[in-house]
Amino acid sequence: MTPPKPPRLLDQVREVVRLKHFSLATEKSYVYYIRDFILFHNKRHPKDMGAPEIRSYLSHLAIQRNVAASTQQP
Repeated sequence: MTPPKPPRLLDQVREVVRLKHFSLATEKSYVYYIRDFILFHNKRHPKDMGAPEIRSYLSHLAIQRNVAASTQQP
């Protein structure tokens, strides 16, 4: 008998956000931006990325997408 697979990354995010009692809108926003971050970096897993990839993505949001600076705060 094989052990069950661990939950996928975005399912883990949803679980943690719900445990912290964040709003559904916040949950959707977190999942959207994490998924977008992964897609921006050609579907690489976040565990394989670091500060340079985060800076690149934030720069992309600010320059190409005109996302407000407050959205980008850690």
